[in-house]
Amino acid sequence: MKAAVIKEYGKISLEEVKKPGLPVGNVMVKVRYASICGSDQHIFKGEFHPRTTLPLIPGHEFAGVIEAVGKDVKNLFPGEKVTVDPIIWCGKCAACKVGHYPACTSLKLVGIDLDGGFAEYVSVPAHMIFKVPGHVSDEFAALIEILSIGFHASSRAGLEKHDDVLIIGCGKVGQSILHAAKTITNGKIIMADILNERLAIASSAFPDIITINTRTIDPIVKIKELTNGKGVDVAFEAVGHEVTVEGRFNPIRTCINAIKGGGKVCVLGLSDHPSEILFKELIWKEARILTSRVSHGEFAKVIEALDEGTLNPESMITGVLNLEDAQKGFELLEREPAKNLKILIKV
Repeated sequence: MKAAVIKEYGKISLEEVKKPGLPVGNVMVKVRYASICGSDQHIFKGEFHPRTTLPLIPGHEFAGVIEAVGKDVKNLFPGEKVTVDPIIWCGKCAACKVGHYPACTSLKLVGIDLDGGFAEYVSVPAHMIFKVPGHVSDEFAALIEILSIGFHASSRAGLEKHDDVLIIGCGKVGQSILHAAKTITNGKIIMADILNERLAIASSAFPDIITINTRTIDPIVKIKELTNGKGVDVAFEAVGHEVTVEGRFNPIRTCINAIKGGGKVCVLGLSDHPSEILFKELIWKEARILTSRVSHGEFAKVIEALDEGTLNPESMITGVLNLEDAQKGFELLEREPAKNLKILIKV
């Protein structure tokens, strides 16, 4: 079968590789579309080394149709449209024993720790398979994994019907939180970023949201104006690194200062550097700061929302390339990050 393989960091090429087997309990998926994720970009550049080993077929966001089912697989049939939850937990650590799988101490993902969806076929255990309604496009199906991250974060933060929300960072994760939040709250949703192009993508999906470019507008002052001095109920940090803008707090501290008394801050950004926090600002509000990682069964919620048409994921897709052009996709995301959000690979 054909696959886009990273054989050395910074290079991904079309290769002929062995088709995976079909063990008992597994399902063979013929991939139609895969999506380049931020994690894939880090892998491509070697920033996940030594966790990832080469050669590797990346891709943990993908969807397709069932090609075949292994022995003992029930209620799944060839020809059905599906997506794959790529998370593999150990089931033995303290977190897994209480059902807190995203905190698994040895959590692995298809496409990161083992070969993934940038290939014609993927074989995975049946419990990782989620059926997708036929009318949902193959392209949208490939976004279910990233959208599930936003749904999980909203669940972790306990987002409620009338909550006002701030999302700092309009990248892939921030946009996924936006889509999830729109299915939950009818309150104000404020998106903040330093890139007008990313803010425009968010607005194109949901024109009624409020956007703030933090280079030109002080987000804390503006949020207090928008909420009559109260602050938002929940603030999400989805940047993942220190963004230096003169006269502004870092993203996490901005979230803390933007929430109401008793509000919540949910951090998703995976920075490799410390973020300065003045904890008394959090304590004075008796607020809560929590984190969110990957997803925990939210695929079903995303699929239901796609089925009902309450999401607008077409706004996230900024390019579609063929499998042999995967290198070009990674280069575009590195060279023009403002213009490119989710690039899909057509397999």
